[in-house]
Amino acid sequence: MKQTKWLLLVLTLVLSMFLAACSGGDSENAGEGDGNGETENENTEGENNEGGSEGDGNGEETKSDGPSGEQVLNLTEGADIPTLDPSMATDAVAFQVLGSTMEGLYRLGEKAQVKPGIAKDHEVSEDALTWTFNLREDATWSNGDPVVASDFVYAWKRAVDPETGSEYGPYMMGGVIKNATAINKGEMEVDKLGVEAVDETTLKVTLEKPIPYFESLTAFGTFLPINKKAVEEFGEDFALEAGNIYYNGPFVLSEWNHGEGWTFKKNPDYWDAETVKLEQINFKVVKDVATGVNLYETDKVDATGLSAEFVDEYRNDPNFEINPQNVLFYFKYNQEHHEALANTNARKALTMAIDKKGLVNVILNNGSLVATGDIPQDFVSHPETGEDFREINGDFLTHDKEKAKELWNKAKEELGKEEITLELLAGDSETGKNMNAYFKNQWETNLEGLTIELKQVPFKERLRLDTNMEYDIQFSGWGPDYLDPNTFLNMWVTGGGNNKMGYSSDEYDSLIEKANTEYATQPVKRFETFLEAEKVLMNDAAIGPLYQRASASVWKPYVKGVIRNPMGPDFSFKWAYINKNAE
Repeated sequence: MKQTKWLLLVLTLVLSMFLAACSGGDSENAGEGDGNGETENENTEGENNEGGSEGDGNGEETKSDGPSGEQVLNLTEGADIPTLDPSMATDAVAFQVLGSTMEGLYRLGEKAQVKPGIAKDHEVSEDALTWTFNLREDATWSNGDPVVASDFVYAWKRAVDPETGSEYGPYMMGGVIKNATAINKGEMEVDKLGVEAVDETTLKVTLEKPIPYFESLTAFGTFLPINKKAVEEFGEDFALEAGNIYYNGPFVLSEWNHGEGWTFKKNPDYWDAETVKLEQINFKVVKDVATGVNLYETDKVDATGLSAEFVDEYRNDPNFEINPQNVLFYFKYNQEHHEALANTNARKALTMAIDKKGLVNVILNNGSLVATGDIPQDFVSHPETGEDFREINGDFLTHDKEKAKELWNKAKEELGKEEITLELLAGDSETGKNMNAYFKNQWETNLEGLTIELKQVPFKERLRLDTNMEYDIQFSGWGPDYLDPNTFLNMWVTGGGNNKMGYSSDEYDSLIEKANTEYATQPVKRFETFLEAEKVLMNDAAIGPLYQRASASVWKPYVKGVIRNPMGPDFSFKWAYINKNAE
Protein backbone atom coordinates (compact mmCIF):
# COMPACT_ATOMS: atom_id res chain seq x y z
CA MET A 1 0.00 0.00 0.00
CA LYS A 2 1.45 3.39 -0.93
CA GLN A 3 2.20 5.73 1.91
CA THR A 4 -0.36 8.38 0.90
CA LYS A 5 -3.15 5.84 0.76
CA TRP A 6 -2.01 4.41 4.07
CA LEU A 7 -2.17 7.81 5.74
CA LEU A 8 -5.66 8.44 4.40
CA LEU A 9 -6.79 5.07 5.65
CA VAL A 10 -5.34 5.65 9.09
CA LEU A 11 -6.92 9.10 9.18
CA THR A 12 -10.34 7.50 9.01
CA LEU A 13 -9.49 4.97 11.70
CA VAL A 14 -7.04 6.35 14.22
CA LEU A 15 -7.94 7.62 17.66
CA SER A 16 -5.02 9.73 18.65
CA MET A 17 -4.98 11.00 22.23
CA PHE A 18 -2.03 9.35 23.93
CA LEU A 19 -1.21 9.87 27.59
CA ALA A 20 2.30 9.08 28.59
CA ALA A 21 3.06 9.26 32.25
CA CYS A 22 5.89 9.81 34.24
CA SER A 23 6.62 6.36 33.08
CA GLY A 24 4.71 6.46 29.88
CA GLY A 25 1.26 5.38 28.92
CA ASP A 26 -1.44 5.12 26.35
CA SER A 27 -4.67 6.49 27.75
CA GLU A 28 -6.44 8.81 25.41
CA ASN A 29 -9.56 10.40 26.83
CA ALA A 30 -10.18 13.83 28.20
CA GLY A 31 -9.71 15.06 31.67
CA GLU A 32 -7.38 12.20 32.33
CA GLY A 33 -3.80 11.90 33.33
CA ASP A 34 -1.60 9.91 31.18
CA GLY A 35 0.25 7.05 32.00
CA ASN A 36 5.82 9.04 32.97
CA GLY A 37 5.40 11.39 32.01
CA GLU A 38 1.10 12.67 30.30
CA THR A 39 -2.15 15.06 30.50
CA GLU A 40 -5.33 16.17 28.81
CA ASN A 41 -6.86 19.55 28.29
CA GLU A 42 -9.27 21.45 30.38
CA ASN A 43 -11.02 24.77 30.30
CA THR A 44 -9.23 27.11 32.69
CA GLU A 45 -10.90 30.26 31.48
CA GLY A 46 -12.08 32.36 34.38
CA GLU A 47 -9.32 31.46 36.80
CA ASN A 48 -7.66 33.92 39.15
CA ASN A 49 -4.04 33.54 40.23
CA GLU A 50 -4.90 30.65 42.48
CA GLY A 51 -6.63 28.69 39.76
CA GLY A 52 -9.97 29.65 41.24
CA SER A 53 -12.82 31.71 39.94
CA GLU A 54 -12.56 35.06 38.26
CA GLY A 55 -13.53 37.63 40.80
CA ASP A 56 -14.54 41.27 40.94
CA GLY A 57 -11.00 42.64 41.06
CA ASN A 58 -10.23 42.01 44.71
CA GLY A 59 -10.19 38.23 44.64
CA GLU A 60 -13.76 37.86 45.87
CA GLU A 61 -16.17 35.75 43.85
CA THR A 62 -19.18 37.42 42.31
CA LYS A 63 -22.54 35.73 42.16
CA SER A 64 -22.26 35.08 38.43
CA ASP A 65 -18.60 33.99 38.43
CA GLY A 66 -18.39 31.83 41.54
CA PRO A 67 -19.50 28.25 42.13
CA SER A 68 -23.12 27.59 41.27
CA GLY A 69 -25.12 24.42 40.83
CA GLU A 70 -24.16 20.91 41.91
CA GLN A 71 -20.40 20.74 42.52
CA VAL A 72 -19.82 17.41 40.76
CA LEU A 73 -17.29 16.94 37.97
CA ASN A 74 -17.49 13.94 35.62
CA LEU A 75 -14.37 12.92 33.70
CA THR A 76 -12.90 10.00 31.81
CA GLU A 77 -9.58 8.20 32.19
CA GLY A 78 -7.98 5.88 29.68
CA ALA A 79 -6.55 3.37 32.16
CA ASP A 80 -7.25 1.97 35.60
CA ILE A 81 -5.26 3.00 38.67
CA PRO A 82 -2.12 0.80 38.85
CA THR A 83 -1.47 1.58 42.53
CA LEU A 84 -2.30 3.99 45.35
CA ASP A 85 1.02 3.44 47.10
CA PRO A 86 3.22 6.60 46.84
CA SER A 87 6.34 4.44 47.09
CA MET A 88 5.28 2.25 44.18
CA ALA A 89 3.65 4.77 41.81
CA THR A 90 5.46 5.27 38.49
CA ASP A 91 2.79 6.51 36.09
CA ALA A 92 0.63 9.59 35.57
CA VAL A 93 -2.65 7.86 36.42
CA ALA A 94 -1.39 6.92 39.86
CA PHE A 95 0.25 10.31 40.37
CA GLN A 96 -2.99 12.06 39.38
CA VAL A 97 -4.94 10.13 42.00
CA LEU A 98 -2.26 10.70 44.64
CA GLY A 99 -2.04 14.39 43.78
CA SER A 100 -5.77 14.74 44.37
CA THR A 101 -6.05 12.70 47.56
CA MET A 102 -2.70 13.36 49.26
CA GLU A 103 -0.75 16.41 50.37
CA GLY A 104 3.04 16.70 50.43
CA LEU A 105 5.24 19.47 51.75
CA TYR A 106 4.20 21.62 48.80
CA ARG A 107 1.89 21.40 45.79
CA LEU A 108 1.81 23.22 42.47
CA GLY A 109 -0.62 26.05 41.81
CA GLU A 110 -1.22 28.03 38.65
CA LYS A 111 1.77 28.46 36.31
CA ALA A 112 3.71 25.87 38.35
CA GLN A 113 4.02 28.19 41.32
CA VAL A 114 4.92 26.26 44.46
CA LYS A 115 2.13 26.59 47.04
CA PRO A 116 2.14 25.60 50.72
CA GLY A 117 1.02 22.09 51.54
CA ILE A 118 1.82 20.44 54.85
CA ALA A 119 4.83 22.76 55.01
CA LYS A 120 4.09 26.37 55.88
CA ASP A 121 7.60 27.46 54.91
CA HIS A 122 11.23 26.36 55.08
CA GLU A 123 14.78 27.56 55.64
CA VAL A 124 17.88 26.58 53.67
CA SER A 125 21.39 26.50 55.12
CA GLU A 126 24.15 28.64 53.64
CA ASP A 127 25.72 25.65 51.88
CA ALA A 128 22.29 24.70 50.47
CA LEU A 129 22.58 21.18 51.89
CA THR A 130 20.19 21.40 54.87
CA TRP A 131 16.52 22.22 54.38
CA THR A 132 14.33 22.68 57.44
CA PHE A 133 10.57 22.54 56.84
CA ASN A 134 8.09 24.01 59.31
CA LEU A 135 4.88 21.97 59.20
CA ARG A 136 1.35 23.16 59.94
CA GLU A 137 -0.40 21.84 63.01
CA ASP A 138 -3.91 21.61 61.55
CA ALA A 139 -3.35 18.84 58.98
CA THR A 140 -4.88 15.42 59.68
CA TRP A 141 -5.15 11.99 58.11
CA SER A 142 -8.53 10.54 57.19
CA ASN A 143 -8.37 8.32 60.30
CA GLY A 144 -8.05 11.42 62.51
CA ASP A 145 -4.31 11.22 63.21
CA PRO A 146 -2.33 14.46 62.85
CA VAL A 147 0.09 14.65 59.91
CA VAL A 148 3.51 14.96 61.51
CA ALA A 149 7.16 15.10 60.46
CA SER A 150 7.68 11.41 61.20
CA ASP A 151 5.13 10.56 58.47
CA PHE A 152 7.53 12.03 55.91
CA VAL A 153 10.52 10.31 57.50
CA TYR A 154 8.73 6.95 57.38
CA ALA A 155 7.58 7.40 53.78
CA TRP A 156 10.96 8.51 52.44
CA LYS A 157 12.86 5.75 54.21
CA ARG A 158 10.33 3.24 52.92
CA ALA A 159 10.79 4.53 49.36
CA VAL A 160 14.56 3.92 49.35
CA ASP A 161 14.53 0.71 51.39
CA PRO A 162 15.54 -2.06 48.92
CA GLU A 163 13.02 -4.39 50.57
CA THR A 164 10.18 -2.14 49.40
CA GLY A 165 11.12 -2.56 45.76
CA SER A 166 10.26 1.01 44.78
CA GLU A 167 11.39 2.21 41.35
CA TYR A 168 10.86 5.89 41.94
CA GLY A 169 12.29 5.98 45.46
CA PRO A 170 15.89 5.40 44.42
CA TYR A 171 15.33 7.24 41.14
CA MET A 172 13.90 10.44 42.66
CA MET A 173 15.88 10.43 45.92
CA GLY A 174 19.15 8.84 44.84
CA GLY A 175 21.86 11.48 44.63
CA VAL A 176 19.41 13.95 46.17
CA ILE A 177 18.73 12.91 49.78
CA LYS A 178 21.92 12.08 51.66
CA ASN A 179 22.79 8.36 51.62
CA ALA A 180 19.70 7.37 49.56
CA THR A 181 21.73 5.59 46.88
CA ALA A 182 23.92 3.70 49.35
CA ILE A 183 20.86 2.62 51.33
CA ASN A 184 19.06 1.36 48.25
CA LYS A 185 22.14 -0.65 47.25
CA GLY A 186 22.16 -2.29 50.67
CA GLU A 187 25.44 -0.63 51.63
CA MET A 188 23.99 1.38 54.51
CA GLU A 189 21.18 1.12 57.07
CA VAL A 190 17.89 2.80 56.23
CA ASP A 191 18.08 4.92 59.37
CA LYS A 192 21.07 6.73 57.85
CA LEU A 193 18.84 8.50 55.29
CA GLY A 194 19.24 12.27 55.50
CA VAL A 195 15.78 13.01 56.86
CA GLU A 196 14.90 13.69 60.50
CA ALA A 197 11.79 14.57 62.50
CA VAL A 198 13.19 17.19 64.87
CA ASP A 199 9.73 17.33 66.47
CA GLU A 200 6.17 16.83 65.22
CA THR A 201 6.17 20.02 63.15
CA THR A 202 9.83 20.29 62.11
CA LEU A 203 11.34 18.19 59.32
CA LYS A 204 15.07 18.45 58.59
CA VAL A 205 16.37 17.16 55.27
CA THR A 206 20.05 16.81 54.41
CA LEU A 207 20.92 16.69 50.72
CA GLU A 208 23.75 14.83 49.01
CA LYS A 209 24.61 17.99 47.07
CA PRO A 210 22.90 21.30 46.27
CA ILE A 211 19.73 20.61 44.26
CA PRO A 212 18.50 23.75 42.45
CA TYR A 213 15.00 22.34 41.97
CA PHE A 214 14.49 20.66 45.36
CA GLU A 215 11.55 22.84 46.45
CA SER A 216 9.46 21.83 43.42
CA LEU A 217 10.69 18.24 43.76
CA THR A 218 9.00 17.99 47.18
CA ALA A 219 5.65 18.45 45.40
CA PHE A 220 6.16 15.17 43.52
CA GLY A 221 4.25 12.03 44.50
CA THR A 222 7.23 9.98 45.67
CA PHE A 223 7.84 12.56 48.42
CA LEU A 224 4.33 12.29 49.88
CA PRO A 225 3.96 11.27 53.53
CA ILE A 226 2.52 7.87 54.49
CA ASN A 227 0.68 6.99 57.68
CA LYS A 228 2.60 4.04 59.15
CA LYS A 229 -0.54 2.73 60.88
CA ALA A 230 -2.19 2.14 57.49
CA VAL A 231 0.75 0.11 56.19
CA GLU A 232 0.77 -2.02 59.33
CA GLU A 233 -3.03 -2.39 59.50
CA PHE A 234 -3.59 -3.45 55.89
CA GLY A 235 -0.33 -5.32 55.35
CA GLU A 236 -0.09 -6.86 51.88
CA ASP A 237 -3.42 -5.25 50.96
CA PHE A 238 -2.14 -1.74 51.66
CA ALA A 239 -3.20 0.70 48.93
CA LEU A 240 -4.91 -2.00 46.86
CA GLU A 241 -8.42 -0.75 47.60
CA ALA A 242 -9.92 2.68 48.19
CA GLY A 243 -10.29 2.03 51.92
CA ASN A 244 -6.85 0.51 52.43
CA ILE A 245 -4.92 3.75 52.80
CA TYR A 246 -5.32 6.97 54.77
CA TYR A 247 -5.62 10.28 52.90
CA ASN A 248 -4.64 13.82 53.85
CA GLY A 249 -5.39 15.76 50.64
CA PRO A 250 -8.24 17.83 49.19
CA PHE A 251 -10.22 14.69 48.29
CA VAL A 252 -10.52 11.09 49.44
CA LEU A 253 -10.95 8.11 47.15
CA SER A 254 -14.39 6.99 48.27
CA GLU A 255 -14.97 4.28 45.67
CA TRP A 256 -12.80 2.29 43.25
CA ASN A 257 -14.40 -0.18 40.85
CA HIS A 258 -11.36 -1.80 39.32
CA GLY A 259 -11.29 -1.47 35.55
CA GLU A 260 -14.43 0.66 35.50
CA GLY A 261 -13.72 3.88 37.38
CA TRP A 262 -13.46 5.64 40.73
CA THR A 263 -14.84 8.53 42.74
CA PHE A 264 -13.23 11.36 44.68
CA LYS A 265 -15.20 13.06 47.44
CA LYS A 266 -14.24 16.29 49.15
CA ASN A 267 -12.20 15.68 52.29
CA PRO A 268 -13.97 17.63 55.07
CA ASP A 269 -10.91 17.24 57.32
CA TYR A 270 -8.44 18.70 54.81
CA TRP A 271 -6.57 21.63 56.36
CA ASP A 272 -7.64 23.94 53.49
CA ALA A 273 -11.10 22.44 52.93
CA GLU A 274 -12.63 25.92 52.65
CA THR A 275 -10.78 26.41 49.34
CA VAL A 276 -12.07 23.15 47.84
CA LYS A 277 -15.38 23.75 46.05
CA LEU A 278 -15.98 20.44 44.27
CA GLU A 279 -17.94 17.94 46.36
CA GLN A 280 -17.29 14.97 44.06
CA ILE A 281 -15.31 13.94 40.98
CA ASN A 282 -16.34 10.82 39.09
CA PHE A 283 -13.86 9.09 36.76
CA LYS A 284 -14.99 6.55 34.19
CA VAL A 285 -12.40 4.34 32.45
CA VAL A 286 -12.98 4.82 28.72
CA LYS A 287 -10.39 3.55 26.23
CA ASP A 288 -12.28 4.52 23.08
CA VAL A 289 -12.29 8.20 22.05
CA ALA A 290 -15.56 7.85 20.12
CA THR A 291 -17.21 6.57 23.29
CA GLY A 292 -15.83 9.55 25.20
CA VAL A 293 -17.21 11.96 22.61
CA ASN A 294 -20.61 10.32 22.84
CA LEU A 295 -20.56 10.62 26.64
CA TYR A 296 -19.66 14.29 26.30
CA GLU A 297 -22.42 15.01 23.78
CA THR A 298 -25.01 13.30 25.97
CA ASP A 299 -23.82 15.30 29.02
CA LYS A 300 -22.62 12.24 30.90
CA VAL A 301 -19.08 13.61 31.17
CA ASP A 302 -17.85 17.19 31.28
CA ALA A 303 -14.81 16.83 29.02
CA THR A 304 -13.37 14.59 26.36
CA GLY A 305 -10.18 14.32 24.38
CA LEU A 306 -10.42 14.52 20.60
CA SER A 307 -8.57 12.38 18.11
CA ALA A 308 -7.80 13.30 14.53
CA GLU A 309 -11.20 12.60 13.00
CA PHE A 310 -12.97 14.62 15.69
CA VAL A 311 -10.63 17.63 15.72
CA ASP A 312 -11.95 19.09 12.47
CA GLU A 313 -15.52 18.47 13.61
CA TYR A 314 -15.02 20.47 16.81
CA ARG A 315 -12.43 23.01 15.65
CA ASN A 316 -14.97 25.85 15.55
CA ASP A 317 -16.62 24.88 18.82
CA PRO A 318 -16.12 27.71 21.39
CA ASN A 319 -15.04 25.10 23.96
CA PHE A 320 -12.43 23.48 21.70
CA GLU A 321 -8.82 23.69 22.91
CA ILE A 322 -5.39 22.68 21.72
CA ASN A 323 -2.76 22.80 24.42
CA PRO A 324 0.96 22.05 23.92
CA GLN A 325 2.61 19.98 26.63
CA ASN A 326 6.15 19.15 27.72
CA VAL A 327 5.46 15.47 27.18
CA LEU A 328 7.74 13.47 24.92
CA PHE A 329 6.90 10.21 23.14
CA TYR A 330 9.60 7.95 21.78
CA PHE A 331 10.72 4.39 21.09
CA LYS A 332 12.77 2.60 23.71
CA TYR A 333 15.20 0.12 22.16
CA ASN A 334 16.05 -2.77 24.48
CA GLN A 335 19.69 -3.45 23.68
CA GLU A 336 19.80 -6.52 25.93
CA HIS A 337 16.74 -8.28 24.49
CA HIS A 338 17.58 -8.40 20.79
CA GLU A 339 21.00 -8.31 19.13
CA ALA A 340 19.77 -6.06 16.33
CA LEU A 341 18.88 -3.35 18.82
CA ALA A 342 22.43 -3.39 20.21
CA ASN A 343 23.48 -2.11 16.79
CA THR A 344 23.63 1.69 16.57
CA ASN A 345 22.95 1.76 12.82
CA ALA A 346 19.84 -0.37 13.29
CA ARG A 347 18.49 1.96 15.99
CA LYS A 348 19.14 5.01 13.84
CA ALA A 349 17.45 3.38 10.87
CA LEU A 350 14.35 2.44 12.88
CA THR A 351 13.94 6.03 14.08
CA MET A 352 14.63 7.72 10.76
CA ALA A 353 12.29 5.38 8.86
CA ILE A 354 9.20 6.84 10.58
CA ASP A 355 7.49 9.77 8.87
CA LYS A 356 7.00 11.92 11.98
CA LYS A 357 5.44 14.83 10.11
CA GLY A 358 2.76 12.51 8.79
CA LEU A 359 2.33 11.23 12.31
CA VAL A 360 1.66 14.64 13.87
CA ASN A 361 -0.02 16.42 10.96
CA VAL A 362 -2.28 13.69 9.65
CA ILE A 363 -2.72 11.04 12.30
CA LEU A 364 -2.61 13.07 15.51
CA ASN A 365 -3.92 16.33 14.02
CA ASN A 366 -4.00 17.91 17.49
CA GLY A 367 -1.11 20.36 17.50
CA SER A 368 1.54 17.85 18.53
CA LEU A 369 5.08 18.64 17.35
CA VAL A 370 7.73 16.47 15.74
CA ALA A 371 10.29 15.53 18.40
CA THR A 372 13.94 15.68 17.41
CA GLY A 373 15.70 15.27 20.75
CA ASP A 374 15.25 14.22 24.35
CA ILE A 375 14.31 17.70 25.65
CA PRO A 376 10.96 19.15 24.49
CA GLN A 377 10.59 22.55 22.90
CA ASP A 378 9.89 25.50 25.21
CA PHE A 379 10.72 23.52 28.34
CA VAL A 380 13.96 25.10 29.58
CA SER A 381 16.14 27.93 28.33
CA HIS A 382 19.76 28.99 28.64
CA PRO A 383 20.20 30.82 31.98
CA GLU A 384 22.06 33.73 30.36
CA THR A 385 20.83 34.08 26.79
CA GLY A 386 17.28 32.81 27.30
CA GLU A 387 17.58 30.70 24.14
CA ASP A 388 15.50 27.52 24.14
CA PHE A 389 17.36 24.24 24.75
CA ARG A 390 15.87 22.67 21.63
CA GLU A 391 16.81 25.64 19.45
CA ILE A 392 20.42 25.54 20.66
CA ASN A 393 20.95 21.82 20.16
CA GLY A 394 19.00 21.50 16.92
CA ASP A 395 17.41 18.40 15.41
CA PHE A 396 18.55 14.79 15.64
CA LEU A 397 17.36 11.61 13.89
CA THR A 398 15.00 13.38 11.52
CA HIS A 399 12.95 11.42 8.99
CA ASP A 400 15.05 10.38 6.01
CA LYS A 401 13.79 7.29 4.24
CA GLU A 402 16.82 6.84 1.98
CA LYS A 403 19.30 7.32 4.80
CA ALA A 404 17.30 4.91 6.93
CA LYS A 405 17.53 2.26 4.21
CA GLU A 406 21.28 2.79 3.92
CA LEU A 407 21.78 2.46 7.68
CA TRP A 408 19.50 -0.59 7.85
CA ASN A 409 21.38 -2.41 5.12
CA LYS A 410 24.65 -1.61 6.85
CA ALA A 411 23.24 -2.94 10.15
CA LYS A 412 22.11 -6.18 8.48
CA GLU A 413 25.57 -6.62 7.00
CA GLU A 414 27.17 -6.07 10.42
CA LEU A 415 24.74 -8.55 11.99
CA GLY A 416 25.10 -11.07 9.17
CA LYS A 417 21.32 -11.24 8.68
CA GLU A 418 18.95 -10.57 5.80
CA GLU A 419 15.72 -11.08 7.74
CA ILE A 420 15.06 -9.59 11.18
CA THR A 421 11.93 -9.87 13.32
CA LEU A 422 11.29 -7.37 16.12
CA GLU A 423 8.43 -7.07 18.58
CA LEU A 424 6.80 -3.72 19.38
CA LEU A 425 5.32 -3.41 22.86
CA ALA A 426 2.54 -0.84 23.11
CA GLY A 427 -0.98 -0.18 24.41
CA ASP A 428 -4.17 -2.06 23.71
CA SER A 429 -6.57 0.87 23.32
CA GLU A 430 -8.14 1.62 19.95
CA THR A 431 -5.78 4.57 19.58
CA GLY A 432 -2.81 2.43 20.46
CA LYS A 433 -3.74 -0.32 18.04
CA ASN A 434 -4.07 2.07 15.10
CA MET A 435 -0.87 3.90 15.97
CA ASN A 436 0.96 0.59 16.22
CA ALA A 437 -0.34 -0.41 12.80
CA TYR A 438 1.11 2.82 11.40
CA PHE A 439 4.54 2.10 12.88
CA LYS A 440 4.47 -1.48 11.58
CA ASN A 441 3.59 -0.29 8.08
CA GLN A 442 6.30 2.38 8.06
CA TRP A 443 9.01 -0.01 9.20
CA GLU A 444 8.10 -2.97 7.02
CA THR A 445 7.64 -0.71 3.97
CA ASN A 446 10.84 1.29 4.36
CA LEU A 447 13.26 -1.29 5.81
CA GLU A 448 13.69 -4.41 3.66
CA GLY A 449 13.76 -7.71 5.48
CA LEU A 450 12.14 -6.35 8.66
CA THR A 451 9.09 -8.00 10.21
CA ILE A 452 7.31 -6.32 13.11
CA GLU A 453 5.20 -8.30 15.55
CA LEU A 454 2.80 -6.30 17.72
CA LYS A 455 2.35 -6.96 21.43
CA GLN A 456 -0.57 -4.84 22.60
CA VAL A 457 -1.31 -5.05 26.31
CA PRO A 458 -3.10 -3.07 29.05
CA PHE A 459 -1.13 -0.19 30.53
CA LYS A 460 -0.41 -1.91 33.85
CA GLU A 461 0.98 -4.96 32.03
CA ARG A 462 3.16 -2.73 29.85
CA LEU A 463 4.64 -1.17 32.99
CA ARG A 464 5.44 -4.67 34.30
CA LEU A 465 7.07 -5.74 31.05
CA ASP A 466 9.08 -2.53 30.98
CA THR A 467 10.28 -3.08 34.55
CA ASN A 468 11.36 -6.64 33.69
CA MET A 469 12.81 -5.53 30.32
CA GLU A 470 10.67 -8.11 28.53
CA TYR A 471 10.36 -6.32 25.19
CA ASP A 472 12.29 -5.47 22.01
CA ILE A 473 10.95 -2.02 21.11
CA GLN A 474 8.54 -0.10 23.30
CA PHE A 475 6.38 2.90 22.46
CA SER A 476 6.74 5.02 25.56
CA GLY A 477 6.39 8.55 26.87
CA TRP A 478 7.64 10.81 29.62
CA GLY A 479 6.37 13.95 31.27
CA PRO A 480 8.69 15.98 33.52
CA ASP A 481 8.84 15.31 37.26
CA TYR A 482 10.40 18.73 37.90
CA LEU A 483 11.36 21.78 35.85
CA ASP A 484 14.92 20.94 34.88
CA PRO A 485 16.66 19.13 31.95
CA ASN A 486 17.77 16.46 34.39
CA THR A 487 14.22 15.09 34.61
CA PHE A 488 14.56 13.82 31.03
CA LEU A 489 18.29 13.22 30.67
CA ASN A 490 18.91 11.47 33.99
CA MET A 491 16.62 8.64 32.87
CA TRP A 492 19.26 7.14 30.61
CA VAL A 493 22.29 6.83 32.91
CA THR A 494 23.69 3.33 33.23
CA GLY A 495 21.50 1.25 35.53
CA GLY A 496 19.03 4.12 36.03
CA GLY A 497 15.63 3.20 37.42
CA ASN A 498 13.89 4.24 34.20
CA ASN A 499 16.58 3.15 31.75
CA LYS A 500 15.29 -0.44 31.49
CA MET A 501 16.70 -0.84 27.99
CA GLY A 502 20.34 -1.70 28.58
CA TYR A 503 21.79 1.58 27.32
CA SER A 504 25.18 2.42 28.82
CA SER A 505 27.68 5.13 27.94
CA ASP A 506 30.60 6.17 30.14
CA GLU A 507 30.75 9.53 28.36
CA TYR A 508 27.05 10.17 28.89
CA ASP A 509 27.16 9.09 32.54
CA SER A 510 30.14 11.36 33.17
CA LEU A 511 28.36 14.40 31.69
CA ILE A 512 25.20 13.85 33.72
CA GLU A 513 27.26 13.34 36.88
CA LYS A 514 29.28 16.49 36.22
CA ALA A 515 26.14 18.56 35.60
CA ASN A 516 24.68 17.44 38.91
CA THR A 517 27.79 17.67 41.07
CA GLU A 518 30.68 19.83 39.87
CA TYR A 519 28.36 22.29 38.13
CA ALA A 520 25.36 21.99 40.47
CA THR A 521 25.68 25.64 41.55
CA GLN A 522 26.94 26.97 38.18
CA PRO A 523 23.78 27.37 36.05
CA VAL A 524 25.48 28.16 32.75
CA LYS A 525 28.04 25.33 32.86
CA ARG A 526 25.36 22.96 34.11
CA PHE A 527 23.02 23.83 31.24
CA GLU A 528 25.76 23.54 28.61
CA THR A 529 26.83 20.17 30.01
CA PHE A 530 23.27 18.93 29.56
CA LEU A 531 23.44 20.12 25.94
CA GLU A 532 26.51 17.94 25.39
CA ALA A 533 24.89 14.98 27.12
CA GLU A 534 21.88 15.10 24.82
CA LYS A 535 24.19 15.10 21.78
CA VAL A 536 25.81 11.89 23.02
CA LEU A 537 22.41 10.28 23.67
CA MET A 538 21.06 11.16 20.23
CA ASN A 539 24.26 10.23 18.37
CA ASP A 540 23.97 6.83 20.04
CA ALA A 541 20.29 6.68 19.02
CA ALA A 542 19.59 5.29 22.49
CA ILE A 543 15.95 6.27 22.06
CA GLY A 544 13.92 7.21 19.00
CA PRO A 545 12.10 10.54 19.58
CA LEU A 546 8.70 10.72 17.87
CA TYR A 547 6.59 13.66 18.97
CA GLN A 548 5.96 16.23 21.66
CA ARG A 549 2.34 15.95 22.64
CA ALA A 550 -0.34 18.54 22.44
CA SER A 551 -3.88 17.69 23.37
CA ALA A 552 -7.11 18.60 21.67
CA SER A 553 -10.25 18.50 23.76
CA VAL A 554 -13.56 20.09 24.60
CA TRP A 555 -14.67 20.97 28.12
CA LYS A 556 -18.08 22.11 29.20
CA PRO A 557 -18.05 25.89 29.70
CA TYR A 558 -19.19 25.58 33.31
CA VAL A 559 -15.99 23.77 34.39
CA LYS A 560 -13.70 26.39 35.94
CA GLY A 561 -10.43 26.58 37.83
CA VAL A 562 -8.82 23.30 36.74
CA ILE A 563 -5.06 23.79 36.60
CA ARG A 564 -2.72 22.00 34.21
CA ASN A 565 0.60 21.02 35.70
CA PRO A 566 3.85 20.79 33.74
CA MET A 567 5.07 18.05 36.11
CA GLY A 568 3.62 15.51 38.50
CA PRO A 569 -0.20 15.19 38.37
CA ASP A 570 -1.57 16.39 35.06
CA PHE A 571 -4.32 18.39 36.75
CA SER A 572 -4.96 20.11 40.04
CA PHE A 573 -8.61 20.02 41.10
CA LYS A 574 -8.13 21.76 44.44
CA TRP A 575 -9.27 25.11 43.02
CA ALA A 576 -11.78 23.75 40.48
CA TYR A 577 -15.52 24.38 40.60
CA ILE A 578 -18.73 24.21 38.60
CA ASN A 579 -20.37 27.47 37.50
CA LYS A 580 -23.72 26.61 35.95
CA ASN A 581 -24.25 30.31 35.20
CA ALA A 582 -21.57 29.93 32.50
CA GLU A 583 -23.62 27.47 30.43
